Amino acid sequence: MKKPEASETQPASELITNKIAELGDWRGATLGRMRKLVQEADPDVVETWKWMGTPVWEHDGIICTGESYKKVVKLTFAKGASLQDPAHLFNSSLDGNVRRAIDIHEGEEIDASAFRALILEAIALNVSAKSKSSKKTKA
Repeated sequence: MKKPEASETQPASELITNKIAELGDWRGATLGRMRKLVQEADPDVVETWKWMGTPVWEHDGIICTGESYKKVVKLTFAKGASLQDPAHLFNSSLDGNVRRAIDIHEGEEIDASAFRALILEAIALNVSAKSKSSKKTKA
């Protein structure tokens, strides 16, 4: 019988906490700070763990993912192309039709209030899309 992997037995929030600790450098601190901002914006956010180790924040659909690379922490918004970004936080994946991302390099700070506003806008978009699809299924 195959032993279950850690990701099958641990809650996603615990896996994300462990990933932040394992990074142990500026990337862990940055990912932890951004996680806290997501949770401040939406205390009901659901943390999931997908695609072989990617933290994902959801509310009626994916809000964003948090990936860490050697030189950047990347927050990819699933429907970022549909979001207003008056503070111009999106600086990566700008050519796509759906996603947009924020790349954070070592030493960079993100405008916390603008980021929380982006999270709330992504949630509103997810909620409205879910509402529209449930109305279609009832019709």
